[in-house]
Amino acid sequence: MSDTDSRRLEQHELQVVRIGQGNGSSSDNASLDTTPKLSKRNSSERSLPLRSYSKWSPVEQGATLVWRDLCVYTNVGSGRGMKRIINNSTGAVQPGSLMALMGASGSGKTTLMSTLGYRQPAGTVVQGDILINGRRVGPFMHRISGYVYQDDLFIGSLTVLEHLNFMAHLRLDRRVSSEERRLIIKELLERTGLLSASHTRIGSGDDEKVLSGGERKRLAFAVELLNNPVILFCDEPTTGLDSYSAQQLVATLHELAQKGTTILCTIHQPSSQLFDNFNNVMLLADGRVAFTGSPQHALSFFADHGYYCPEAYNPADFLIGVLATDPGYEQASQRSAQHLCDQFAVSSAAKQRDMLVNLEIHMAQSGNFPYDTELDSFQGVAWYKRFHVVWLRASLTLLRDPTIQWMRFLQKMAMAFIIGACFAGTTELTQLGVQAVQGTIFIMISENTYHPMYSALNIFPQGFPLFMRETRSGLYTTAQYYVANILAMLPGMIIEPLLFVVICYWLTGLRATLYAFGITAICVVLVMNVATACGCFFSTAFNSVPLAMAYLVPLDYIIMITSGIFIKISSLPVAFYWTQFLSWMLYANEAMTIAQWSGVQNITCFGESADLPCFHTGQDVLDKYSFIEANLYRNLLAIVGIYFGFHLLGYYFLWRRARKI
Repeated sequence: MSDTDSRRLEQHELQVVRIGQGNGSSSDNASLDTTPKLSKRNSSERSLPLRSYSKWSPVEQGATLVWRDLCVYTNVGSGRGMKRIINNSTGAVQPGSLMALMGASGSGKTTLMSTLGYRQPAGTVVQGDILINGRRVGPFMHRISGYVYQDDLFIGSLTVLEHLNFMAHLRLDRRVSSEERRLIIKELLERTGLLSASHTRIGSGDDEKVLSGGERKRLAFAVELLNNPVILFCDEPTTGLDSYSAQQLVATLHELAQKGTTILCTIHQPSSQLFDNFNNVMLLADGRVAFTGSPQHALSFFADHGYYCPEAYNPADFLIGVLATDPGYEQASQRSAQHLCDQFAVSSAAKQRDMLVNLEIHMAQSGNFPYDTELDSFQGVAWYKRFHVVWLRASLTLLRDPTIQWMRFLQKMAMAFIIGACFAGTTELTQLGVQAVQGTIFIMISENTYHPMYSALNIFPQGFPLFMRETRSGLYTTAQYYVANILAMLPGMIIEPLLFVVICYWLTGLRATLYAFGITAICVVLVMNVATACGCFFSTAFNSVPLAMAYLVPLDYIIMITSGIFIKISSLPVAFYWTQFLSWMLYANEAMTIAQWSGVQNITCFGESADLPCFHTGQDVLDKYSFIEANLYRNLLAIVGIYFGFHLLGYYFLWRRARKI
């Protein structure tokens, strides 16, 4: 392309830059001035030069987002096929614009915005063109854009400052120093009005001192502004806020737009004062565009077609009400809304919009831009640093949540005292003592199997929504998240069973040798960890905790029956002989039994008879349960193998679920 052509196209864009832009002031309602609003943008802190088509640089020149003939289909499930949500939508948003996507419920606002931001759910089918500065949108949108979701997802045990610090480590360039990172966070806290609440825990709603709804929304904005996005998507940012908080939030958006940021947000029932802050509005009806332009032009367009907004009436409510479907008059309402969409499609405003859209798409097809120059300059955080941040956050959450860790310690110690008191003085080298020892071993194994296993069922479902949002944003991988959470739990999974064994072992009076105690402690620690791994596997394999429990119960019976206590292993039917290899309770029972009876030669026997033979040595006890002394270390390795097997399955199903959603 020649320099002359480039200059001509730049002048052409300057002529159409007014498309879709309003003056954003309620004092100009009577004016239909279409003069390009470039002065404020050029005088702002982010001074944007005139758009150049010689290179692709949204950071320098601002982000121009256009889409043409866009159709979006989603899977409605139950074998009913695909449903079209967005129907041949065309639009454009330019730097410095604050555009509101409006429409009745079900009109496709959120679907359109998530598709434009390249954050549509898995399985969504997108047809049409979506370009930002002439380049088709792709995964790079997660880096150059911000997306504020309607529902705020946070870890309640973290403070505002801690949350921003974790996000800064994951989002910012690796070359940003610690001091620069600290200054960025401080500036964001000041801009969003959260400086005084920087050390306040975010909370989950049950805590005494938590962030308010407005503060949580501002924190979500602060996170998305960390990497200084060129385009910002906001899904229902004022929902759940009082009028003052909503006004402050939209004022912040207006300020960002004046500095050159392209902002697109869905909004539901804004007040007239909020509505005046938007210089662009796009109205949707059943997935079609009913209007694009300034709010004042929208009222004029509707008035030209017989829909007059009454005086002292909220214009936003009026516009949405015209396009909404009235109960009992569905067909008539839909026909009138579709008529407006048809009229706008042939209007002069639509033709002006199409000029900019076609120009951008033409430049994308004919231009030759060094697209990746700007993207390649960004250096993401190294994988091990991402892993460290995710692990540190998970560890901090465990330490601060008493229901997760500290209460379990107290509960486990209480159970150890109860079991020790019940079996104290019964584990002697007598015939009755053999039964008491084996009963103690089984109770120690079962206590560290069932409760940890069922407690783990809620670990991943509880954090799954936040995990999905952050992984789809590219903050970390599924493997980093899974391994970090397992390692965060690992210290507690070691300390908790050790406390239990130290108390219970000596109270019950089991074999007083360091070797027997060490083997018992190792087995109990391994049992708790493999039971937790089993719970993690079931929590990721099923969509709900009740469903996971329904499938886990049959496995519990198999593990318990084949533990070696209720049935002699050598007498298992051939068809079920394989089930013993899945039972970590069997491996632990055999190892702990070997530790207690190996080398014992003096078991007391009174009144032996043919019908009731006595155990004279420890080997007799092992033979009774089909245990082999040489299997000690094989059993320990088998438990370790089952542990890693469950975690591999847990990771696989978490990865599989993440891909589907």
